[in-house]
Amino acid sequence: MIISKRLAAGVCALLAALAVGFSPTGAAADGPDAKPSPKVDLVLDVSGSMRTRDIDGQSRMTAAKQAFNEVLDAVPSDVQLGIRTLGADYPGNDRKTGCKDTAQLYPVGPLDRTEAKTAVATLAPTGWTPIGPALLKAADDLKGGDATRRIVLITDGEDTCAPLDPCEVARSIAAQGTHLVVDTLGLVPDAKIRKQLTCIAEATGGTYSSVQHTDELTGRVTQLVDRAADPVAVPVATAGAAQCTDAPQLKAGLYTDREKFSEHRWYRVDVLPGQELRASVSVAADRAVGPDYGVLLRAVTLSGREIVRGEQSGTGRTDVISSGLRYPKAPQDDDDTEPKPETVCLQVSNSFSAAASVKTTPGLPVELTVDLVKSPDAASDVAAFGLGRGWWLLGALVLTGFVAGVLWGWISRWRVAVWRSN
Repeated sequence: MIISKRLAAGVCALLAALAVGFSPTGAAADGPDAKPSPKVDLVLDVSGSMRTRDIDGQSRMTAAKQAFNEVLDAVPSDVQLGIRTLGADYPGNDRKTGCKDTAQLYPVGPLDRTEAKTAVATLAPTGWTPIGPALLKAADDLKGGDATRRIVLITDGEDTCAPLDPCEVARSIAAQGTHLVVDTLGLVPDAKIRKQLTCIAEATGGTYSSVQHTDELTGRVTQLVDRAADPVAVPVATAGAAQCTDAPQLKAGLYTDREKFSEHRWYRVDVLPGQELRASVSVAADRAVGPDYGVLLRAVTLSGREIVRGEQSGTGRTDVISSGLRYPKAPQDDDDTEPKPETVCLQVSNSFSAAASVKTTPGLPVELTVDLVKSPDAASDVAAFGLGRGWWLLGALVLTGFVAGVLWGWISRWRVAVWRSN
């Protein structure tokens, strides 16, 4: 009997071992391996030239801080983000020391928005512009793992630390085969700056953009961070219409189109109660264009009433000009009824012009990003009523006109009464 029990116990143990051996591993039992979180390092120029006040009436540094605050609010939850500075700490004239002035302001990892914003708020324009050393350090910040990696460089000047050429640095990074992309944004429409930043971007498969307004900077950086979060997103070709009723119906995603000089193209998006529509458009000048141009993105109701708009203008040769808008729709009061979407018409227009010798076909490349997210709690503070905060001004003007009319009428009657009595 004892032998039988031991034999039975041995068989059970053997079966258990076999079951463990043939069962999926712990990782497999939980499903397929999770996709590694993409990594983004924002590299910000904090050199002394960032004190210059030529962006929307404020300094370049102030504009960059404002843009960073909005970008940090919009970073997807699965993105590991860091912030590196160049020229932020050393105010002296020693070139050797100044060209080492790059520091990790916020480490690459899960984002604590409050902590990151606090770190950005402490920055003050200080020293040199060591772009090459900053790129090398940023590449180190992003090492490790198989996640997609992206550096977004924001600067207002050329590198001041040659012979370490930042373009050669970018080429060496690309040669390592690490699939690290560097996107560059120039805050000054200068030919030399543009040439250097374009070289850096092209060496790594990235993009260069010239940005001269705060919201333009915000929109472009947000777009690049989103692209890092979804690097396999392929733009969907679409064709805007001449009027909203014939426009294609778009969902959240990335779209491409072509638009002729000074053309208007329409698209449609359905927005549910409690959702916020975020849209941005970039129009690329892929040929020689006139010196003054702009891009307009409008959200309009089906009846033609404007809800909100975003517009940007340029005065120099830039590769891309962008604009964006946000339209939050207040949540539905009655939870029992099925929510009905509101059809929002998006109008994309441009004011580019060109010499008669320049071909106008095909049209200029257009990249349109549409996103639908949860609306903020106080949606009415932004644009829920159609005119945004313009309703307050309209109400004040109406009230002022009414009071002025009553007073003028009373004074007129009083003067007539006095005239008659005399």
